[in-house]
Amino acid sequence: MKRNTLRLSGLLLALALLLGGIGGCGEAALPDGEYVPDGFTFSGGSGKVTISCPSVTLADGAATATLVFSSPNYPRLVADGAEYAAQHEGKTSIFRLPVALNADMTVVGTTTAMSQPHDIEYTIHIYLGEPAPEAEEALEEEAPAAASAALEDRDRDVPGLVWQREMPLRYAHEFAVDYYEGGYKLLSIGDGNRYLVVPEGGEVPAGLDAAVRVIRQPLHAVYLAASAAMALFDAVDGLDAVRLSGTQAKGWYIENARAAMEAGEMLYAGKYSEPDYELLVGEGCDLAVENTMILHTPKVQEMIEQLGVPVFIEHSSYETHPLGRTEWVKLYAAMLDREDAAEAFFDAQAAVIDRLKDFPNTEKTVAFFYVASDGSVVVRNAGDYVAGMIEIAGGRYVFSDPAALDSPRASVAISMEDFYAAAVDADYLIYNASIDAPLYSVDDLLGKSPLFADFKAVREGNVWSTDKYLYQATDIVGELITDINRMLTGETEGMTFMRKLE
Repeated sequence: MKRNTLRLSGLLLALALLLGGIGGCGEAALPDGEYVPDGFTFSGGSGKVTISCPSVTLADGAATATLVFSSPNYPRLVADGAEYAAQHEGKTSIFRLPVALNADMTVVGTTTAMSQPHDIEYTIHIYLGEPAPEAEEALEEEAPAAASAALEDRDRDVPGLVWQREMPLRYAHEFAVDYYEGGYKLLSIGDGNRYLVVPEGGEVPAGLDAAVRVIRQPLHAVYLAASAAMALFDAVDGLDAVRLSGTQAKGWYIENARAAMEAGEMLYAGKYSEPDYELLVGEGCDLAVENTMILHTPKVQEMIEQLGVPVFIEHSSYETHPLGRTEWVKLYAAMLDREDAAEAFFDAQAAVIDRLKDFPNTEKTVAFFYVASDGSVVVRNAGDYVAGMIEIAGGRYVFSDPAALDSPRASVAISMEDFYAAAVDADYLIYNASIDAPLYSVDDLLGKSPLFADFKAVREGNVWSTDKYLYQATDIVGELITDINRMLTGETEGMTFMRKLE
C-alpha cells in the first residue's frame, strides 16, 4: 500500500524540536528508598501460579525487588545467570533479587511440584516512576465526566459549507457528527473539541476556525494510542487505516490487531507519553487517536501537532450507558466513510439490550472492583457504565447511591474497611482483572486481604473474575451484560468475559 511521507526537511525540523523542546517529558530519577511499584505484570507458566511484587528498593542507582510466588514449591530463581534461593512463608516462595525497571525481564523458576524439578520461564515487568498500561487505563476512567451539554448548543456553522443533517444516536451523549454537502463532516466532542473531516481531494474551507482540527481522508497511517478504540476500528474492518500502535503486540487481546502487528502491517510507535516521532514522520502519520491521558503530557500533544498530525482525544469511557461506549464505532466509521457497517454492527449489539429490557430484576447485589497495590479497593461510581451493565443484566450494584462515593469520577479508590461495610453482604463479587493482574482462585483473592473470608459471596462460592480482554472490548459490551445475566440466573455456559473462581 502506498503511504505518504513528509519531506526530509520536515523530519529534520521534527528531530530538532524533539531534541530542543521535548526532553522534559520523562520521569525524574527517584531517590534511594523502598517503593511500592506503580504496576507489575508477568506472563508465562501454566496460570496456576501467580507472581506479585510488593516492593522495590532503590540504592546507589540499583533496584532490588521482592517477588512472591503463590506456591511453596519454588526453591530457586535464575535471573541474568545468577541463582537466588527462596524464603518460604506459608504457601508462598519469596525471592529478593536485582531487577530492571520499566522493561521486560526474563526469570526462570524451578518448581518441585511435579515428579521431577522443572524449570519454568516467566517474563516480568516492574513499573516504577510511570504507571503500568492497565493503570493508565484506570486513570483515564477516573476523570470527571465530560460536559456533554456543550453538544446541545454546538456551533454547526462552517464557512463555505452547507449543512445537511446530523448523525442519529441512540445511547451516546459525548459526541455528535454533522454532515455537509460535498462529503464534509464535523465531529464535535463533549469536551468542546471539534474536528472537520475533509474528503479526498477536498479543500479546507477558507476562514475555518483555527480551533477546529482538520482530518483529511483517506486515512491510512493512524497512530492509535487509545487502546479502547482499536476494537471499534476492527468492528468496521478499519484496521487497514491503523498503521501505528501505542501498544505492543503482546499487549493486544484483539486478535486482528495482534496479528497485524506480528505480520508487520502495524508497527509499534511507542506509548502515548513517549511516541516514536521519527517513525510517525517516516510513516506519514495522518491522525493520532489518543485517550485523555495525553492531557497529562501536553508537550507530547504539542509535538505531534507540530509535525502536522491532528490529535483526536477519545472520550468513549465518559459515556454513562454501556452501549454509549460502543456507539462510538459510528464516529470512527465516519472518519473512514464506513457508516453503514457501523450501523449494522451497532444494531446487533443493541439487540442485547432489547432482549433483556423486559427481564425481571433478580434484586441480587453485585460488587465490581479490584484491589490496588496500596491496599485500597477501586470501585465504579453509581453513574458509571459498568453499574449500568449490572442493572440491565438484572442485578443491583452495591454502590447504587451516587452520594455514597462522593466523587464525580467513574472509578473511585476507597479503603478496604469502607468496601467491607458496603459489600460484605453482596450476593456476587466480580473482580476487575482488566485493570489488575488476573485472579485464578478464591485463595488469590484472600491473598489480597484476609477480610474477604467474611464476605457472603466468598462463603457461598459466588466470586467471579473478568479477563484481561474486557477493557479493550468496547465493541461487544453487550456480551458482558449477557455474562452478568447468566451469572445471576445460573445459566453460565458460553460466557465470553467472565469465569468463576474456585
